[in-house]
Amino acid sequence: MATTDRQATTLALAHALSAAERGLAVIPLARTKVPALRSPHRDAPEPYTCRGECGRFGHGVHDASTDPARVRALFAAAPWATGYGIACGLPPHHLIGIDLDTKPDKSGTDSSTALRELALRHLFTIPPTVVVLTPSGGRHLWLTGPPHHVVPNSAGRLAPGIDIRGAGGYLVGPGSRTRHGTYTTAPGTSHLAPAPCPPALLRLLLPPPPVRRAGGGTAGGDGRGLVQFVLAAHRGQRNTRLFWAACRAYENGIGPALLSPLLDAARATGLTEREARATLASAARMTGHHP
Repeated sequence: MATTDRQATTLALAHALSAAERGLAVIPLARTKVPALRSPHRDAPEPYTCRGECGRFGHGVHDASTDPARVRALFAAAPWATGYGIACGLPPHHLIGIDLDTKPDKSGTDSSTALRELALRHLFTIPPTVVVLTPSGGRHLWLTGPPHHVVPNSAGRLAPGIDIRGAGGYLVGPGSRTRHGTYTTAPGTSHLAPAPCPPALLRLLLPPPPVRRAGGGTAGGDGRGLVQFVLAAHRGQRNTRLFWAACRAYENGIGPALLSPLLDAARATGLTEREARATLASAARMTGHHP
């Protein structure tokens, strides 16, 4: 390994350990910003769903840890890593990342302007918080969410040029070196802790709750809305949407009844039955139920 690469890996590990000390779960990243360790199941004859239960590394964000010994072991297994990712949605911070792109949309509106317009329209203010500058000139705003809400990942749903990193996603940590440059903390924000997400903004990040009927119960209380939410998933958000919908189903007391429809919906989006069942089981455990 070249000296510069070795230095980059050493620095990335140091930054990752510092983040872990603050309760942020981390994984090593390659220069391309993807997890540095490949799946140990990549040669399986059919799609194989494992979130680290096998005990080996290579499960992406599911490898993330705050344990210094595990972090060192992850980086030792990936000596080519030059950066680190910070898992979102995990306790104690339940991190939410607001990813502001630099390119304006077709109307000429950039992401920062779009966020300001949203804030004015919905009456919220982004509090002082950690801001990470990307090599391309973008910004990542770090916010924290309440533990009882699962914020899904999304791309452009909030506004053009604004991506959201939530449960199952990760942010490139400051100090990481990539093909395009180094991620850095914006001046004056490195001493800050991630600020709580404003309630009005949080409502925009979450799918709409079921509408209450006058006589009690909910419109779509049979879970049809949750099934449609899963069916509308695009590639890259299928597991997250299924997990969120299953959690809401269990919280509303219709989890067991909705398992089959949610499974069918997940398969319709392209997930394998094994992947879908594993995600449904995770949602059951998360909400205190037995899968």
